[in-house]
Amino acid sequence: MNTANGLQYSQKRQEDLQRLKNFRLLDDDFCTKVFEDIECVELLLRIILKIDDLKVIEVHSQHNMKNLQGRSARLDIFAIDSASNVLNVEIQRSDQGAVSRRARYHSSLIDANVTEPGDKYERLPESFVIFITENDVMESGLPLYHINRVVEETGNYFGDDAHIIYVNSQIQDETTLGRLMHDFSCTDPSDMNYKILADRVRYFKSDEKGVLIMCRMLEEMRNETALETTKDFALRLIVRGKDTPEEIAEITNLPLAEINHLKETQQI
Repeated sequence: MNTANGLQYSQKRQEDLQRLKNFRLLDDDFCTKVFEDIECVELLLRIILKIDDLKVIEVHSQHNMKNLQGRSARLDIFAIDSASNVLNVEIQRSDQGAVSRRARYHSSLIDANVTEPGDKYERLPESFVIFITENDVMESGLPLYHINRVVEETGNYFGDDAHIIYVNSQIQDETTLGRLMHDFSCTDPSDMNYKILADRVRYFKSDEKGVLIMCRMLEEMRNETALETTKDFALRLIVRGKDTPEEIAEITNLPLAEINHLKETQQI
């Protein structure tokens, strides 16, 4: 590594460490690393759903769900509990990222991915899509908003067992949920209420191995962003139509196969 590259690496490392220091659980990339731990997810769901004995048997972070006919989605946290219920938790700092139709789409995508051809509708599991939002997107000053379908004429619950819940992180009172939302806003694990979360956050912020994991994740995010920027540039060159695929590949340092794929996508 030459001197210039060494200085650049050192600068990026310091930037990463400062960024890591300022991370909160409301930052989705950091949150998904913390909640790769089943016990942390259990704590989160037990408090939000008010089910003290809820047991998580499977959890995935940044979980891709495919839609072959349309837009796929990457779920922040996807879990299955011991009752075979499926649960999706999304962390949203942006109000636009927590719009009602996105919650609806996540719910429908989960249904499509957890069923197999020939399954009876009665076997469709109960599902929960939970949005933890930085702001009170429902604007009613409540800590929780439960969205369930009802029959308008009777007011009776429809009973499809598909639930959408919004958690307002602005409410940080002395309830179990309020204390949890306080923890979501903390940058210092020493200020957190729940030890299991504080220990996990401290691992990624202070432990040598945990910090290395996070720095690698940040580097991967940078590389992914740079790749997407390069693809966007290549796509603009394709649309302009003045360069051959071979020339665009040389300009962007992307494989020719990738250029051809982008070209095919543009023509669809």
